[in-house]
Amino acid sequence: MRLSVDVGGTFVDFVKFNDQTGEITIEKVPSAGKLADQFITGVSLLNLDLQDVSTIVHGTTLVINTIVQERGAKVGLITTEGFRDVLELGRGNRPEIYNLFYKQPKPLVPRYLRHEVTERLDWQGEILTPLDEQQARQAVKTLKQEGVEAIAICFLHGYANPIHEQRMKQIAQDVYPEGLVCISSDIVREFREFERTSTTVINAYTQPQVDRYLTELEARLTAEKYSGSLNIMQSSGGITSATNAKTAPVRMIQSGPAGGVIGAVGLGATIGTTDLVSADIGGTTFDVALIVDGQALEKSSEKINKRPILQPSIDIVSIGAGGGSIAWIDAEGGLRIGPHSAQAHPGPVSFGLGGTEPTVTDAQVVLGYLDPDYYLGERMKLDKEGATAAIKEKIADPLGLSVLAAADGIIRLTNMNMALAMRQMTIERGYDPREFSFVCFGGGGGLFVAALFEELEMKEAIVPPNPAIFSAWGLLNADYREDFNQTMVLPLSRMSGTALAAAYAKIQSDDQTKPNDSAQKTTIQRFADCRYQGQEHTVTVPVLDSDLTADDLTPLKKRFDEVHQHAYAHSLPDHSAEIVNLRLRVLGVTPKPQLKKIPAATDSVDNAQKGSRTVYFSSGPAVCPVYDRAQLQDGHTFTGPAIVEEWTSTILIRPSQTAKVDHIGNLIVR
Repeated sequence: MRLSVDVGGTFVDFVKFNDQTGEITIEKVPSAGKLADQFITGVSLLNLDLQDVSTIVHGTTLVINTIVQERGAKVGLITTEGFRDVLELGRGNRPEIYNLFYKQPKPLVPRYLRHEVTERLDWQGEILTPLDEQQARQAVKTLKQEGVEAIAICFLHGYANPIHEQRMKQIAQDVYPEGLVCISSDIVREFREFERTSTTVINAYTQPQVDRYLTELEARLTAEKYSGSLNIMQSSGGITSATNAKTAPVRMIQSGPAGGVIGAVGLGATIGTTDLVSADIGGTTFDVALIVDGQALEKSSEKINKRPILQPSIDIVSIGAGGGSIAWIDAEGGLRIGPHSAQAHPGPVSFGLGGTEPTVTDAQVVLGYLDPDYYLGERMKLDKEGATAAIKEKIADPLGLSVLAAADGIIRLTNMNMALAMRQMTIERGYDPREFSFVCFGGGGGLFVAALFEELEMKEAIVPPNPAIFSAWGLLNADYREDFNQTMVLPLSRMSGTALAAAYAKIQSDDQTKPNDSAQKTTIQRFADCRYQGQEHTVTVPVLDSDLTADDLTPLKKRFDEVHQHAYAHSLPDHSAEIVNLRLRVLGVTPKPQLKKIPAATDSVDNAQKGSRTVYFSSGPAVCPVYDRAQLQDGHTFTGPAIVEEWTSTILIRPSQTAKVDHIGNLIVR
């Protein structure tokens, strides 16, 4: 047995997978309350003996929630003399050039907790001024007296040579053994002082909470006699051990959304579709990613709450749009959706748990998209009258609309917000959405999929089986992965293949962390961040084995030109280029879950129909047949408007669309 657990904003999803039979068992519990308790509750609902489980893979929103809500630890920062205010100075530019009221976020470390020590390296890592160990000890003592939980250490040019940071860490652990300490050279070995300091501080800011949670979870699992490995999903789409995750929680920021993207990659490989747009629609967010030639697009940096983070991550665009997103009227009298959410508690008004603000889910109930008596497979009854009253009071009456028109407006505006995010991920990245298939999942995915792929004129839409727990299933498709990087600014014309190979070998020799021993095999991938000389920023280019033995790097330069041309619609083939950062990716390949084939259709699709109900579209009401997804078989085809129900999700097929079931139960909409 393998078990995956994905924590979302509204529910915690569980997937039990039997490697021998391919059987999948799913469960959901609310994400409110203590996560370790909810984890064990879900295991018990699966009737699962943890002694039978070999591997647990866990995706969690704990880190990103800690950052967004700013409820992390009290952190101290120790840095090179003269660099105390790097976090406050930032870049000195205007990130939102047309926003006259833009304000920089407050540093996560207030000035009185930022300390300088005397030390200095040059950009090549040579020692100019030795570390003043007396100052170092005094700085740690002061931070200890101030009651910090964690200490971040970031020295100038620590990326080039970690010797001073490593000694500072040793001193900090000697003086303050009960505190957590992290150094920038263990987290990111890239230049850009502000971004590197920000990344290290965010790691320290989230580390105590992650350490407590994973330590408690490991203890609870041990008490349940679990002896297998606990693995954590990273932003990169690879998994790592819980031990590594405690050390570098900053790598878990996109832990939750990453599982769904990796699941989409695996699904695409199974059905032979390599170009996909994946979208995860849950209770609080809409997360969209792009898969090209079977690989998810990645980025080497991101911003969370306006704070930069230098870490490899799947390129995911997230907006505050989901079933729990609140509909409201702004000061100018315009209808707005989100980004704030009703979350799991109190939840939408229709949940009957005390919510008073109308949400997207409430609008779907009013329009007939959802059956109030069959939500979560009859585990929850929805209050349609309460939803109707909330939309009437808060939206319809202020806008002078009927309740149905107001509910339809909520859905149409939500669809448009999601479509804009999809355009940002495709058109703004240089890709034509009409050349892609659309994989939509999450608890709310089935209710938006038809409108979104129609809006962007995509080839087809794919709704996998059990879409509400697809991200949890995706966790089982992830490989072990560790990423390493090193800044090395050199013109390509001065580099040879052998010199490049030696640089990568040094990065690999410095690596003390290897993928899990349970991996089937280990593979190594190499990349380089390149730019034209005179540019500030870079694009990432794959480095092939043939590059490492070439006399010169002309093939790498040509590949860089092609990547730049695709990203920005121009290139400079005759202009010199340079390498800025080297990146090394170590993958420990894991066995992938194989989906069971479903029976071929032997009777009419009408036999899967369990009823009908009226649904209100923008064009007017329509009576829709309701199909039981569990009864649909390979080859069954039907036309919209129609509804397909399963216990965790509802799928809406719009008029003029056709849906067909494939051999593993996917619903293909065209």
